[in-house]
Parts: sequence; C-alpha cells; structure tokens
Amino acid sequence: MKLTVLSVAYPLAPVSFDAAGGAEQVLAMLDAALERRDHRSLVVAPEGSAVQGVLMPTAAARGELDEQARKRAWRKHREAIACALSRWPVDLVHMHGVDFYRYLPAPGPAVLATLHLPLAWYPPKALDPSRPHTYLHCVSESQHRTRPERSSMLAPIANGVAIERLTGNTRKREFALALGRICPEKGFHLAIDAARRAGVPLRIAGPVFGYPVHLKYYRKRIAPRLDGRRIRFLGPVGFEGKRRLLAAARCLLAPSLVSETSSLAAMEAIASGTPVIAFPAGALAEIVEDGRTGFLVRDAAEMAEAIRAVGSIKSEECRRAARERFDSRRTIESYLTLYERLAAARAG
Repeated sequence: MKLTVLSVAYPLAPVSFDAAGGAEQVLAMLDAALERRDHRSLVVAPEGSAVQGVLMPTAAARGELDEQARKRAWRKHREAIACALSRWPVDLVHMHGVDFYRYLPAPGPAVLATLHLPLAWYPPKALDPSRPHTYLHCVSESQHRTRPERSSMLAPIANGVAIERLTGNTRKREFALALGRICPEKGFHLAIDAARRAGVPLRIAGPVFGYPVHLKYYRKRIAPRLDGRRIRFLGPVGFEGKRRLLAAARCLLAPSLVSETSSLAAMEAIASGTPVIAFPAGALAEIVEDGRTGFLVRDAAEMAEAIRAVGSIKSEECRRAARERFDSRRTIESYLTLYERLAAARAG
C-alpha cells in the first residue's frame, strides 16, 4: 500500500537530523523512511528544515518567541496544511507539535498526533479532540500511564535512535556532557553543581531558543558559571558534533526536573558506549538501567558520586543494551504499520 503522508512539525523549530528536539528528529527519521520505501512524504515545517520529501516551508520565527510569534506561526501552519490537502491526495496527517490542536485540519484524512511532551502540558481539549478520525498516542510507557481516565489513546510507540551511526571506538576523555535544549526543566545548573563536586570538566551542548524563560535561565543560571575551561558551553552542535561528543564523554548527565516522555540523548549516549547518570524522571527511569548502562540518582550530590563511579560501567554493555532496546528500525516499522492501518480504516 503506497501512502501519501503529510507530516506537520512544531511551527517554531526547524526539522532535521541536526535538530535538538526529539520531535524534530523523529519527524526527520520518519520522512526519510517514507521516501526510502517509495511512499510520498510531505512536510509542513519552518524554513531551514532539511527533509527528504517535499517541504512546504512556513516562515521561520525571528527574535523573541512570544505569544504574537506563536499566533503568526499557527496561522501560517493552517494555511500550509490546507494548501497541501488541496494539492495532494493525502492518506494520513501526522502531527508532532505540542500545539497541534491550534492547526488541526478540517475533517478529512485520518490524523495521528504524537504527544512528545508531558501530557500535563497539553490542554484537556487537545487530549480529547472532537475532530473525527483523530488519534493520539504517547512515546513511552511511563507517559502512557499518565493519560486521562477513559482515554482512547492508541498504544505508545517508543522512540529509537540510529544505532549504526553511533557506534565507534573513540578514546574516552575525562569530561562529562550535558546535552539538549538550554531551559529550566533540563536542570543543567545541577549538572554544573555535580561536575564541580566530582572535580571533572563539563561540556554543555545545545541551543538557547528565544523563549523569554529560556533566555533568562541561560543568563541567570548558566552563563555566570562558565569559565571557558572547566565548565564550557558549546552551543548547538548538530548530529556529527553530538556523535563525537557522546563517543568521547566520560558520561552524559541528565538532571531533568520534569517527567521526561523519552530521551533521545540518553539513548544515543548508551548506543555510543557512554553511561548516563540521570534523575529517575519519567521515561529516564525506563531508559537507564541502574548499574548496567548508568546510574539513577536523586540530587546533584549523588550525581557527583556517580560520576566518580562511572568507570564500573562497561561501554560494550551499554552498546549491547542499545542494540537490544533502542534500534530506530523498530520505531519506524511500528509507525509505518500504524500509518497503513489508520489510512485503510479511513478509506474503508
């Protein structure tokens, strides 16, 4: 069954394999898989996105990402989605943004909305859409367990990573790594605390988006503690830079202060043979096998102790666990099977 799938990105974050956000990386992965299988992949995403299928770009947001910027982005997304649906015989619309309910298309093709973020971040109306043939699902079992009572969500599809692109035998160095968006919920100020307690260098890699709260967090909690030597901020690094950092790092620190729904960074670290030291926040407690692929800790003091003990974790055991659990090929097959089922049910 050949499909035409319209993937719709979050309107304020470009899609590519170099993106920091998990939703953007997953969309890029599925777009590439559709094209490899000779399906038609259409993508509505901001300018600057890099996709394998047909990109229908919407204007990239400039400057501060305030409420007005969001409203402009929602309008542009609605227009682009309507244009795509009028131009192509779309079998399924796959939406990835936390604000997907703001630009749901009119009744027509089936819509699948992947809930990449904690369910508490979505308003109740988003989790109970009135549009017919609209389906929701989570990206981990821990997230799925938080769904509302009497919810009709589909079974979760766990994220995966490109294991084959992350293997290697780079010599380990002494630095710890914190990787991801620079924002309060990621808790990178606690990674700084832990690295200093443990007496190891720390590298922080990731973008600072233009949301006022993100900018304030970087200015107040991160920038004053950088010294250019022991504690360094690298900014966005892209996939190749991330791959090199993960392979060389002593460990990845994930002191998340929210219940993570998934963590591609943690999966990628483990696939690279690098242990993960994390707070047991949501899916991180599922991803990190305490004592096998890293350590689960409660605070910065315990994180520092784990950094000192991380030599007991074997790189090859991490890679073996990643091959067993995180291979993106399983994720892709699950999505393509679901695409066909939802498209066939709507056609019937």
